[in-house]
This record gives sequence, structure tokens and C-alpha cells, in this order.
Amino acid sequence: MSAPIRILGIETSCDETAASVVLRDEDGRGEIASDVVLSQLEEHSLYGGVVPEIAARAHVEALDTLIEEALSRAGVTLADVDAIAATSGPGLIGGLLVGLMTGKAIARAAAKPLYAINHLEGHALTARLTDGLSFPYLMLLVSGGHTQLILVRDIGVYERWGTTIDDALGEAFDKTAKLLGLPYPGGPAVEKAARQGDPQRFSFPRPLVGEARLDFSFSGLKTAVRQAAQSIAPVSDQDIADICASFQTAISRTLKDRIGRGLARFSEEFAGVVADPALVVAGGVAANQVLRATLQDLCDRNRFRFVAPPLELCTDNAAMIAWAGAERLAAGLPADELDVAPRSRWPLDADAKALVGFGKRGAKA
Repeated sequence: MSAPIRILGIETSCDETAASVVLRDEDGRGEIASDVVLSQLEEHSLYGGVVPEIAARAHVEALDTLIEEALSRAGVTLADVDAIAATSGPGLIGGLLVGLMTGKAIARAAAKPLYAINHLEGHALTARLTDGLSFPYLMLLVSGGHTQLILVRDIGVYERWGTTIDDALGEAFDKTAKLLGLPYPGGPAVEKAARQGDPQRFSFPRPLVGEARLDFSFSGLKTAVRQAAQSIAPVSDQDIADICASFQTAISRTLKDRIGRGLARFSEEFAGVVADPALVVAGGVAANQVLRATLQDLCDRNRFRFVAPPLELCTDNAAMIAWAGAERLAAGLPADELDVAPRSRWPLDADAKALVGFGKRGAKA
């Protein structure tokens, strides 16, 4: 039996600085030998969101130390690593430059191949690391910068079935929290407040529910939340809890319709081909327990396997970047040249058409 592939991964696309060493054996089984993540939450919480310049500076200050720690925890040196994988996009260009340039320097100095990884591909392939999924499968990516339903056909072969036409779901959570005076990050704060609220008090819209297309829209829902808060101002703690609970319910029912249609399309297109269909959820919003329960129930009803990687692998991390590099190396895909440039926008499906309102400043892809 040949030795497993060892990959050093680097992730700096937003406000987490991360390094990891991941192994992949010849049968496709993966192991995380180390995964080190440094959060910048305190640095950005004062501003109610990520400040790109602060994030980039923090990456510069911390990345070298984190790489050394990741190698040490894995019990390896650079000589033992088969390749370097670094996030090349999409994301904040300052952070991407820090991570990719560091990856290039290490690859050149250690004479190792470099894989410039699409951050979204890292999310798309994580379920193969954690659950050994076979292709094809569906992935729902829900984060601060993305809301997409993607068919994962193979390594490097992706089809975008649906995307947001305006705000990403994580952005809607963050802006709702900010409107109601809740702390950053908004997703956990809204979920916590919603536990004490009445989910039936406010009837918020469920955008695009009933439409055959598989896209998403959250701008109108966000506007409805603002109007509801203004109509009863000043809001009490109970008002905030009720708004959050009603907002979360609207999101849950919207996803139930949108993803339900996606599962039906998958079942139709792969009838008799895929014996164990699966839906993977990834991204920071995947931590929301109400939304997870909704998707689990939806999958159970449609006889789909529901795969939600551990929470630490749903948010930004370097293990998924290392694993994507390992998958590419094992598949015989070529490494990247050292003049490869970072990309602030990098669609996973290069053939997908941009939608109205999509790709505005601030979107990651």
C-alpha cells in the first residue's frame, strides 16, 4: 500500500487565519492531522462586520506561526508534505494575497507543487473528507457571502442550480441583527433571541416560494423585518425575540420550498443512477439548528441522506482547503503555476450566468 498524500492547507479568504495538514489514502479516505484556526471576531465586532484592512493585517501577523503550529501538531515537516494548497478566491483580496503569497513562497522554497484552491470547492468536497460521499450529490452553501444550490458531479465539475438574486442568507441574518441592536456575528444572536420568541406573531414574506426556478431572494424579507420593527418602535426584548423567531420561520419555510424542488430535480435527473442520494449543507449559516432540523426533515421525507459536516468544518477552515488539494492531486489534476493570481470573485460554475442583482460589490462570487 502506498503512503497517504499529505497536504498543507492555508485559508485566509475572510476573517479567519487557518492552517491544516490533511492526509488522503489511496482508497480516498481522509484524516485531519491538524487544523489550527485563529478567529478575528474581537477585532471586527466593534465595527459590526469584517473590516478588510484589519483582516489582512491580522493574517500577516499570525499566518507564519499558525503554519508552524499545524506542522508541529501533525508531527511532520515541510519535507514530509506532498503539496501546498492555498485559498486563491473568492474572498477579500487583501487576505487572499497574504495566504496565496505565503503558499507560493513555501512551495518555491520547499520545491513542492502549489494548488490554488477555490474556497467554494473546499466546502463542496468537505463531505467526502468527513462522510466519504460518492459523486454526484447536492450541496446547499449558506454563508455571509453565498447562498447557492450546487450539483457536485466530480472534482472540478460543478453545476449551479440556484443562487441568490440579491442578499446572501448570512448577510440577511447579520443585517437583521444589526437592525435590532443585537451583537455581531448576527446569525448566532438571531438564533438565540428566536428561542424566546413567538414565530407566528409576524407574517413575513417567503420570497420566490412556489416558483419553479431554484434561486433565492432575501432582500424583501430583510425589508419586511425593518418595517415591522419601525411600526412598533421602540421595540422591547420580547418584540425583538418575536421578530427573530418569525424571521427564522420565514427562512425555514423558504428553504423547505426551494431545496425541496432541488431534491425533486435531482431525483428525476438521476433516477436509477444514484442509489443513495445526498444533500450536503455547508457555510456558517449551517450552524443554525432550526434550519438544520428543517433540512433534515426535508431529506427524510424525500429519502435523501442529509450530511452536515461538524460545525468547525462548515465555517472557514484550512482543512477543507488541504483536502481539496489532496483530491486534485489524487485525481491527477495539474498543480498551478507560481504566477497564479488571487480572485476576489470566482464562481464555482464558470458557465453559470450572473443574475439580476447578483455580483454586486461585497459578494464573494
